Amino acid sequence: MYTSPPNPSASAPAKPWTVPALREAKRDGRRLAMLTCYDAGFARVFDAAGIDLILVGDSLGMVVQGHASTLPVTVADTAYHTACVARGLSRALLVADLPFQSDATPERALDAATALLQAGAGMVKLEGAGHKLDVIRFLVEREIPVCGHLGLTPQSVLRLGGYKVQGRDEAAAARLRDDARAVQDAGASLLVLECVPTPVAAAITADLDIPTIGIGAGPQCDGQVLVLHDMLGLDSGHRRPRFVKDFLAGGGSVAGAAAAFAQAVRDGRFPDAEHSYA
Repeated sequence: MYTSPPNPSASAPAKPWTVPALREAKRDGRRLAMLTCYDAGFARVFDAAGIDLILVGDSLGMVVQGHASTLPVTVADTAYHTACVARGLSRALLVADLPFQSDATPERALDAATALLQAGAGMVKLEGAGHKLDVIRFLVEREIPVCGHLGLTPQSVLRLGGYKVQGRDEAAAARLRDDARAVQDAGASLLVLECVPTPVAAAITADLDIPTIGIGAGPQCDGQVLVLHDMLGLDSGHRRPRFVKDFLAGGGSVAGAAAAFAQAVRDGRFPDAEHSYA
């Protein structure tokens, strides 16, 4: 599985990614390729294949631990996998999810984020706006880079009643746009948009100075992310969302699939209409 990867894209910077470089990428029109990862072996392959951002997502609860949702994941779980992944990276920026309720208060979020940064993360990701804006400000004021996450927020699956596209009607779309601006103004350096109609995500991306990373949010985001199991066409035991594409089928190897994903994102070929929501 871990064969020698192809040379990274010539457009990929050789030096390690930093938080300030994210805004530079948006300014320069360079799309960002992001994959989830949970161990050092895959991290090493993805890093060499030119993936810009690696996410230790709470998706590990579903694709690694076999749970029905992300809710059972703990800070200790995420810290363990973050430390594993960090050992395999030399250039990609490592982002780690704050698990369910670990960011319920600014103080709890600080403790959790500190553990994840000490494990090797360069940024933490948290879901939502509202009271989470105070959490974002609190963390950023204490030198902890933050990635926001709006649209379908998996930690809200019980309230949402399932995994559904968000922002379809005019009022919901307006709330998403307002929340996105508020997350940026609170100090976030990056924003994931999940399961959002393409026009809404495009409007948010145009409105913000920070990069947006789409997953089921159309091709006009500043970058794209997929869960590694989905990118490789592996059966995770869960329904395959519309935005998923199997890059292993054409890539020939894990390294080839990662490189093909990164190039398709940078070329604007992924996602297309088939993998987006109108």
